[in-house]
Amino acid sequence: MLKEFKSFILRGNAVDLAVGVVIGAAFGTVVNSVVTNLLTPLTTIPGKTNFEELSFIVSGSEFKYGLVINAIISLILIGAAVFFLVVRPLNHLEERRSRTQPEELPTTRPCPECLSEIPREARRCAHCTSEVGAAA
Repeated sequence: MLKEFKSFILRGNAVDLAVGVVIGAAFGTVVNSVVTNLLTPLTTIPGKTNFEELSFIVSGSEFKYGLVINAIISLILIGAAVFFLVVRPLNHLEERRSRTQPEELPTTRPCPECLSEIPREARRCAHCTSEVGAAA
């Protein structure tokens, strides 16, 4: 039983998942810190930032709509932080990397007689058996 558990834990998928969860938790802490300590104070400049006290009562039930407003603001700020601090820079890096890599030549080409796809280096079409010239 211990041998099976060891095999399961050391399989690539389990280790990758564990690493992903740990990195995700750490990344979540960083994003929350950026939002709480940098972005949320920016929203205090025009006025009130904590709507926790806002509520109304209907038939003895208290509806705390201020907490919903806080959650919506937090969601927008977290989304903005992730987009501008992670997604856009990574997209920019990926675009730069793809520009520096040479384009790969296609591995197939159309047969000039029957227009079926044939390997780029083929001298004869496998579909219509016509001779085709060398690839350009």
